[in-house]
Amino acid sequence: MSQVLPIEITDEVKQSFINYAMTVIVDRALPDVRDGLKPVQRRILYGAYQDGVVPTRKHVKSAKIVGEVMGKYHPHGDTAIYDTMVRLAQPWNLRYPLIDGQGNFGSVDNDPPAAQRYTEARISGIGFEMLQDIDKETVGFYPSYDGTHQQPEVLPSALPNLIVNGSAGIAVGMATSLPPHNLSETVDALVGMIADPEISLEEIMHHMPGPDFPTGAKLSRRGIAEAYASGRGGLKVRARVRNEDKNGRAMLVFTEIPYQVNKADLIAQIAGLVKNKVIEEISALRDESDRQGMRIAVELKRGANPQVVLNKLYKHSRLQTTFSVNMLAIVGGEPKVLSLPQMLRYYLEHRGQVVRKRTEYELKKARERAHILEGLLIALDHIDEVIALIRASQDATEARTGLISRYSLSEIQAQAILDMRLQRLVGLEREKLQEEYRELMEEIARLEAILGDEKRLWRVVRDELLDIKKRFGDQRRTQITEFEEGFNVEDLIDDEEMVITLTAQGFMKRTPLEAYRAQGRGGVGAQAGKTKEEDEAISVFVASMHDTLLIFTNRGRVYGEKIHELPEASRQARGTHVVSLLPLVEGEEVAALLNVRDLTQEGYFVFASQEGLIKKTEIKEYQNLSSAGLIAINLVENDALIEVAIAQEGDQAMLATLCGQAIRFDLSDVRSTGRASQGVTGIRFKEGREDRVVSLVILPKDSEGEVLAVGTYGYGKRTLVSEYPLQGRGGQGVITFNTNEKVGQLGALIRVRGNEDLLVLSKRGIAIRTKVASISQYGRATSGVKVMNLGEDDEMVSAFVIAPQD
Repeated sequence: MSQVLPIEITDEVKQSFINYAMTVIVDRALPDVRDGLKPVQRRILYGAYQDGVVPTRKHVKSAKIVGEVMGKYHPHGDTAIYDTMVRLAQPWNLRYPLIDGQGNFGSVDNDPPAAQRYTEARISGIGFEMLQDIDKETVGFYPSYDGTHQQPEVLPSALPNLIVNGSAGIAVGMATSLPPHNLSETVDALVGMIADPEISLEEIMHHMPGPDFPTGAKLSRRGIAEAYASGRGGLKVRARVRNEDKNGRAMLVFTEIPYQVNKADLIAQIAGLVKNKVIEEISALRDESDRQGMRIAVELKRGANPQVVLNKLYKHSRLQTTFSVNMLAIVGGEPKVLSLPQMLRYYLEHRGQVVRKRTEYELKKARERAHILEGLLIALDHIDEVIALIRASQDATEARTGLISRYSLSEIQAQAILDMRLQRLVGLEREKLQEEYRELMEEIARLEAILGDEKRLWRVVRDELLDIKKRFGDQRRTQITEFEEGFNVEDLIDDEEMVITLTAQGFMKRTPLEAYRAQGRGGVGAQAGKTKEEDEAISVFVASMHDTLLIFTNRGRVYGEKIHELPEASRQARGTHVVSLLPLVEGEEVAALLNVRDLTQEGYFVFASQEGLIKKTEIKEYQNLSSAGLIAINLVENDALIEVAIAQEGDQAMLATLCGQAIRFDLSDVRSTGRASQGVTGIRFKEGREDRVVSLVILPKDSEGEVLAVGTYGYGKRTLVSEYPLQGRGGQGVITFNTNEKVGQLGALIRVRGNEDLLVLSKRGIAIRTKVASISQYGRATSGVKVMNLGEDDEMVSAFVIAPQD
């Protein structure tokens, strides 16, 4: 009579869930470290092998294989078995497919495969290597679900399947994700480990530098070593792209995509980015893939920067993905996270055991055959007596007993003699038996030598791995390279040239340089920006989008803003007030603008104040620059900062004043000081004149270029630098612009080479762009020619040159 025992439901649920979880972990979701297969994959391969569906035979219906596996080994639905078999045949999922499929087995677009009644399959050539020697007692077997068949615990696996094909699976409370690798590289690493069991990870990575995905693409080198060492990590994978040109428009063509990315979904994702205006530079998107390979064509709008668009695609789409590495596998019946050296070592231990067991099996069979041959050869040596003994015997038992006693034979030998056909009595057959016996004795000696010498056994393992490499090895598909895995804002912004405009009332904006068209000398110009009454455009500056804009104030402070962070506005718009961008104090105004690409570069910032002071400080002292601001220069009361420039060791400087004076001196006369220093006298003004510094010019040492002087009423000229004598700092200088009521005062002095454009802006917002070369060259003490026609009560407030490539 049975007894019912009451137990806590929580205890029962806990134990039952543990049992369920372990079943899923060990018997369903995770691969065995030895052959890299999950139970259903192993059963499919073994079932096909038992059914004779091998590479040398023709393909059979997939439904036949599925039925055999389901009926004998795998008590689950046929759909699950067929889906698994399909994946084993897909070359974009497995680096080395173990099943050779014929028919529609799906596509990289995630198209479903045809039904199993239509497709055909067989074990692939490399898949058959997984089963080699399985009939030689190399692996253990256990009963199938109904006890009517035997199935292998693990396959012999001459192929390092777990490493070369990887694996993915979700169990209970854990998951595995192992990347695939190149077979040739993996074999080289295994051979290296056989030669040196203590081989380091660095030496292993010399042979196999990283994963090799079926779909190719590019892999970032960063993180590979860490993932191999710990068994966990993340690897960045990018699509492979090439730039093409179609009808004058740039086109990005993707020929390989990251592993496990669905091509159709990827294209739909990119189309969505265009539709939602996340990426606006794309004009057309096509899937041009065919039998020759993958080809996703992304056509760009005219003028778009291909690199910026590519960066946006990498950031916002699955053209760049992260492959999560979690090298979890079943080791000795338990799940374990493994490093790459551990995976290689466990596989080699398995192969060593397989080769040993196979050798023992072959030795046993050879000895058994040699034993029989020895009996047959004894019988042939006494053939007449043996025949007479057999003829005299009443039955087979008596004949067998007589042979055993007469010639000291074993029962097996005696039975073999009785089973021998009469044709073996001819002389030629005797020679064949003797030859077979000699060969067997040599084979036995070879097998005994392998079992008796560990090094010889590992040479066999090594030679078999090298044979696999020779027959199935191929070139690496995934390119391992260095690339930035993340993206900052600048990677997604075209590094185009911008005109930075600042008005007297403090409105700032950036406008594309292309908005200012070149005109002839003396032109009226184009409207550069709407200004309120009495508002003036006091500074205009050309900078690239990736530059840092240094904003210097009249109080001697400096603020840093990225050009792309400034508000963009059209040529006619006013822009945004500077107080919305910077924490300016009362009475603090923007005095100078300067763009810098790198604040760690060699060189100096040179500062000029309106009272004639000059200061030189290393650029590196401003590395911590931010929008919060730093002290740039200490100023005396009633002085103000008017201009800042970058200079190198050995350069010269020129200071020019409103009244037309200029001084040229060596910057070596100015000692480099810290950020908070005041500076020294650069130029002294003539007594009795209200004057101030308007320009700072930096001249490379021994330069023989020109300077361009522009007056406040639109007059200008070019003058050779050599006309300005080199003086010591602190003097009054020499005349550089003949000022009078007609031409006005000196507005700016700029160094030019002659091949630039000049952009002049008036306080009423009128701008003109003209060729510097069109402005005549005159002597130092002249006023030049009309550069810009200004209306009444209007005058020039800013001028600068634009490099020829712009």
